[in-house]
Amino acid sequence: MVAKAKRRWCAKLLGAVLAAAALWLLYAAIRPVDEVHLTIGEPYEQVRERSGSVLQPLVPGKVWMGVVRRPARLCFADPQYGFTTPPAKFLTVGYDNHGNVDVIRMSPQVKTLPLNETMEIVTDLQKQLLRGGWTRFRVVDDPPIENTPSVKARIRRCEAPTEFWEVATKFQLMLDVRCFRTDENPDDERYLISISLSTPWISDDAR
Repeated sequence: MVAKAKRRWCAKLLGAVLAAAALWLLYAAIRPVDEVHLTIGEPYEQVRERSGSVLQPLVPGKVWMGVVRRPARLCFADPQYGFTTPPAKFLTVGYDNHGNVDVIRMSPQVKTLPLNETMEIVTDLQKQLLRGGWTRFRVVDDPPIENTPSVKARIRRCEAPTEFWEVATKFQLMLDVRCFRTDENPDDERYLISISLSTPWISDDAR
């Protein structure tokens, strides 16, 4: 009798655990993706409050950064030059000693990706920048990262092609694509996009 009661109790416990797991998976599937809305120069704490505390609190008087605690989409909220990225697992929001946002660094993906999927993200971001009025610069030394066989060959050779975008004297953006391989799986091609966005940091004589 005791053994039978114990088995019933274990079965109920297992059922409760499985039900909780199913509910969590359902919640994760329907939950809206977290978003970080910001523009360069606005107060970091304002960004943090608007983003649902995805970022850590400000460290007053320090040049530092907040790092997203969970994957979040970047919504660069400039009224004219804004754009939106896919969810990112790596996203940092840097701020100056006055507590104002001054640099964003990120990889607009939640995991390393095959090359074709990587290029889809790059192409979409490029289209958004062009629509918003951004222009490329340094194109002689760093030509556009186009979805072509020759550019893909460079990426596969781990040359990390890089392109630069700007909005007059307001913003500059750097984008590159890097290969990512492990010793355990040297033939598994995976790639990572990196973005840096800030006020202009590349001078005219470096163009």
